[in-house]
Amino acid sequence: MSNKIAIIGLGYVGIPLAVEFGKSTTTIGLDIDKTRISELKSGFDRTLEITKDQLESSTYLTFSTEINDTADCNIYIITVPTPINSKNQPDLSPLLNSSQSVGSVLKKGDLVIYESTVYPGVTEDECVPILEEVSGLKFNVDFYCGYSPERINPGDKEKTLTKILKITSGSTPETADFVDSLYQTIITAGTYKAPSIKVAEAAKVIENTQRDVNIALVNELALIFDTMNIPTNEVLKAAGTKWNFLNFKPGLVGGHCIGVDPYYLTFKAEKMGYKPNLILSSRIINNGMSAYIAKKTIRFLVDYDKKIKDSNILILGLTFKENCPDIRNTKVLDIIDELEDYGCCVDIYDPWVDDSDLKGIYNRKLISNPFESKTKYDAILVCVSHHQFVDLNSDDYNSISNDKPIVIDIKGIVNEPTWRL
Repeated sequence: MSNKIAIIGLGYVGIPLAVEFGKSTTTIGLDIDKTRISELKSGFDRTLEITKDQLESSTYLTFSTEINDTADCNIYIITVPTPINSKNQPDLSPLLNSSQSVGSVLKKGDLVIYESTVYPGVTEDECVPILEEVSGLKFNVDFYCGYSPERINPGDKEKTLTKILKITSGSTPETADFVDSLYQTIITAGTYKAPSIKVAEAAKVIENTQRDVNIALVNELALIFDTMNIPTNEVLKAAGTKWNFLNFKPGLVGGHCIGVDPYYLTFKAEKMGYKPNLILSSRIINNGMSAYIAKKTIRFLVDYDKKIKDSNILILGLTFKENCPDIRNTKVLDIIDELEDYGCCVDIYDPWVDDSDLKGIYNRKLISNPFESKTKYDAILVCVSHHQFVDLNSDDYNSISNDKPIVIDIKGIVNEPTWRL
């Protein structure tokens, strides 16, 4: 029997996957967002990960919002988000709801592969029971599962899906071999077959946990050196001359991965009776950077004899990283909230963000190009290193500043800023 693949969830992870499989294999891309499906059918990907030409080149790819349209598929790949709730605990509802939907069309011999980031055990302990209950089928007898964690880097046009080595795994040795060979058909960088699903789950969740801990160390060093009035970037340059010094930079840690994934691991660890102090402390440090930056801005307003209440503040960049439209879990918003708590009037400019997305998610609005406006700002915070901001110079900042400019550089791209993180 020839394969027919259903991709469940068409966000940053699902759409590149659907496009690649759809070049050679009958593939259905499924998403509950009707607007999203309509846009993809017209050739527009709002994540900007896939171009219209790429969508049109995927000859065997179709789209739907109805799970019943996937009933004749034999491979289901689930790529839905795994966020956290207000208590920083895993929110598995998108994953479990998707499992329930797939279970309703699951047949004997089918394979379900999960790509969403989870803590070890979620696939077999949380998702499989739902598949069994809804389908009436028995795991590893009637149907099988795999886990192949996503490694998509939003906005990166060099390290795209096919060029990133893929971890694979399966619920039986035969399934593991099949899952590995399946991904080998699209991943030119190669695959790594993990010995079990739990190992693959754990490998994924520690990738971003490791980055989070390393960034937290550098952030704490930046706070220490700022207190000592020593430029952190110069310290890192000097230390970086040693061959084994890790090249991490201080900054905000947001997005759907690094700022979220560690909580999945700490949640499971605490459930098992282990307190992951280092990881949790790193989360506290990184989450506190927005407040520190806001307070630093207020201090400069005072030092420069500028008003705090009703001061005009410009935020350059809202996305969680450069050159992409992704605003999920952006920590720039926390800076804005802090400044507004002081009574500041904050304008946000980000040429990569769709104003309707910002209004829909955060109920906020963007301004049009501030360099074409008459508004003058008491302070400017450069929060994201979009290419549009990298080339700005002191004349640009002076042109939109009220009296003596205050330029806060969070990304290390401003020449001679007032203050750099």
